[in-house]
Order: sequence, then structure tokens, then C-alpha cells
Amino acid sequence: MRRRIADELDQGRRRSHGLTVEALDAAELVGQHSPLMSPLVWDLAHVGNYEEQWLVRAAAGQDALRPDIDILYDAFENPRAGRVSLPLLSPEEAQDYNARVRARVLDALERETFDPADPLSGGGFVYHMVIQHEHQHDETMLATHQLRRGHPVLADRPYPEAAAGTAAGGEVLIEAGPFTMGTTGDPWSYDNERPAHTVHVGAFHIGVHPVTNAAHLAFMADGGYDDPRWWSQAGWEWRSRSGKRAPAFWRRDGGDWWRRRFGRVEPVPPDEPVQHVCFHEAEAHARWAGRRLPTEAEWEKAARYDPARGTSLRFPWGDEEPGSRHANLGQHLLRPAPVGAYPAGASPSGVQQLIGDVWEWTSSGFTGYPGFRAFPYREYSEVFFGGDYRVLRGGSWATHPTAVRGTFRNWDLPVRRQIFTGFRLARDAEAA
Repeated sequence: MRRRIADELDQGRRRSHGLTVEALDAAELVGQHSPLMSPLVWDLAHVGNYEEQWLVRAAAGQDALRPDIDILYDAFENPRAGRVSLPLLSPEEAQDYNARVRARVLDALERETFDPADPLSGGGFVYHMVIQHEHQHDETMLATHQLRRGHPVLADRPYPEAAAGTAAGGEVLIEAGPFTMGTTGDPWSYDNERPAHTVHVGAFHIGVHPVTNAAHLAFMADGGYDDPRWWSQAGWEWRSRSGKRAPAFWRRDGGDWWRRRFGRVEPVPPDEPVQHVCFHEAEAHARWAGRRLPTEAEWEKAARYDPARGTSLRFPWGDEEPGSRHANLGQHLLRPAPVGAYPAGASPSGVQQLIGDVWEWTSSGFTGYPGFRAFPYREYSEVFFGGDYRVLRGGSWATHPTAVRGTFRNWDLPVRRQIFTGFRLARDAEAA
């Protein structure tokens, strides 16, 4: 376990450096590319400060290296729009601080007993939490890169041969009945994924693939953004106030639609899952199509439940860790793959691309499961329960494999579009 943890910690840090100090100069690291996001140098030092608080202080019981900077890198004390004005560590200081924290962590790791009676260290929980935290911030940094203006700095890759897509469309029937939702024993799971519990879900149909750019273009061409019939009251208020009539980063030139992707301007590819749409856009498209968004429980049942065995799997394809044949994860492509590109990642019910490519909006609000207990701190999940937050599932192309699984729950406000979000359609089994 020690070797894997050390390797995973190193992978996260190398990825963070690739998105910050290896990609941009100091001026771009300390500047704010959008009020929606932090300066990248804030994220760089924040992951080190989080690591220090949990692996140096809480787990190893050592004194703090820099208690004076805790307040600067507290996400709850400092809204993103104001972080650029804080006396942040410089890129060089952040790298030095992070390196000193990591040295202490690796030294303590050699003496770690992983005591099963200790809820923090048992099963490596606190290490898994910190590893996932850095990868989650790396995805946040990618969203900042997408908002950044300027020449491309991230290496783009062509689609691999295995990622050739197939025709989009179709849906599958998920039969009514109970299944086990959430998890109790997964050592990488967060508190909001726990505990495992039985949920009865009525019969429903769900799309084999996420909704494509081509399908969303049809919604746009039919006047979907200008017809209040398809929008909720909150959604129409957002559409009217914002003036949006296309996904984020799209623009029309003559009769063609183009998108900006990490500094590159290119035609909108019709066979990729649509991304950079908010919940309101997804909901309106679904109504226009005579469908709806799946609930969170429906999504998880379609992703995890194996009706032949009557069990819930860790991933749609089983319990095997994600590989390149299963899903588009880990920033290997700087975009979603064409629909149908990963048949080996299908769920037992035949639903594809549930993991990777785009986070998928569900219709469910974010709250705790029955028997929820906040651990190890309320600010990870509990403070977000209730309110306007909507649950997203499945991860995106930017999500690292260690930070996603069939039980993983993401959440965000229904107006958010800078994140790598899409959706798929569902309908009741009784509907024609």
C-alpha cells in the first residue's frame, strides 16, 4: 500500500506542475483568468496546504510548517473572485513549500501502520482523500485553462484508433426493482457516498450514449433557446438574463458553429458528447426531446446494477480499475471522445460512456444518504446539502481514474458552464 500511495501522490503532483509551472510563466500563474476561478498559483499552494493539514498534522501528528498561510488557502474563507488580491505565495515559494510538505509526508508514510481502528489511517483513507483532492483541483485548473485567453499551452492528442465512435442514439430499459446504492466499504469513498443502502427504482428508459453536439445543434436550430415552453422558470430567467443561445465557448461564423478549446478554434464535432452546458440547458433540451434528465438513483442503477447477479458493481464494466479501453479519463484527450468509442466500458444493461467524457447532470438535488455521517470534516459535503446544488455523475475526460467510480457524487450550481458537463436523456417506462 505504501508504494501505491507514494506513486499516486507523485502522479498528482506531476500533473499539477504540468498545468502550472511547466505550462505558464509567473505572470499568468498569479493573474486571474476569470472571476469564476482562482489564480492558478492559488490552486498550486492550496493542494500543498491541504496535504500538510491532513497528512502532516492530522495523520502524522507533526507541527505545522506554515500555519500563517492556512487562512489564505481556505476555500470557505476566500471566494474565488477575491483570491487574486490575497498575499499569496509566489510560484517559486509555492513549489518550495509543497516540496517540504511532501518530504515530511513521505517520511511519515514509511512509519504509517494503517491501523484499522483509526478511521483516518485505516485502509489508507486519509491518503486516498488527499490524492483525490489534488486530482480534483487539477480538473479545476483545466477549467481555468479553458477560460484562459491566449495561445495553446497544453499538448493536444489525436483520437486513438480505439476511440472511433459509432452511431449515436438508442435507449435501454432498466427494469423496476431494488438495488444497492452507495458504498460502505470502498476505501476511496467520501462521506457523501456512504452508507450503502437499498433503493427501489421504477422502470425507466435511459440513453445508451450522452447527448451529442449534433443533437444539441438540432435543439438550437429548432429555436430551443428562444422557446420558454422547454425551460423551467429558473431556467428561463437564467436564459433571459444571460442571453445565452449556445453552449459555452461556441460561436457561429456564417452557417457553421465553432468552438474554442484550450486556445484552439475548431469546428464543433457532431459526434462528441456536448459539454459546457449548464443544468438549465440540459433540462430544456430534455423537455424539447420529450424526455427528462435521469434522477441520481436512476443514473447509478444504470451504471452499476448487474441484473444477472443482483449486485452493484464498482464501475459499469465491473470491479477492474479503469483502463484505456474502458473510458476517456485522466486528461489523455483534451476533449470528449466520440459516442460509442468505449464499448468495453458498457454497463451490464448496455449503457455506454457512463464514466469519463462529460460529467452528467441529474435532476436530483444534493443531500446525504440515510445514515449519513460527516467525515472527516463537514465542509467537504454536508455544508452543501440542500439549496440549489444539482448532482453530477460519471466524471469527465479531465477526471483522474482515482477520483471517479460508480458511487462518486459531484455537485454544482445549475448555472455552471465552465466545468466539463453534459447530460443524457431518460424517460419513464410507461411513456410512449
